[in-house]
Amino acid sequence: MLFWVELFASFLLIMGGLFILIGALGMVKLPDFYTRLHAPTKATTLGIGCILIASMILHPLQGAGISIHELVISLFLFITAPVSAYMVAKAAFQRRTKLVEGTQNAEMSKDILERRAPQAR
Repeated sequence: MLFWVELFASFLLIMGGLFILIGALGMVKLPDFYTRLHAPTKATTLGIGCILIASMILHPLQGAGISIHELVISLFLFITAPVSAYMVAKAAFQRRTKLVEGTQNAEMSKDILERRAPQAR
């Protein structure tokens, strides 16, 4: 039984590392700010989640008992990552950060900014 638990934890660690690698590559290779923001927030959240689950599985096997640290870290990560990504994207939108050519519904951003401009004054 111990072998299968360690094998599952190893699988989660490898998957977590792959998700983090994909997020990092996406941040470097994607064309504009908004897609570069999307890649690391989604992929690294999954990657860190997999690593923390593996840690929660392996921690009791070392005789240390159940650790609450991983649960607290997971809670803060899953709450703060989407909120911070939203706030950064909203700030970039207000600064009129350029979209890559060919972005679908790009005209909607112009309409939204034009409707909000008179309200800001």
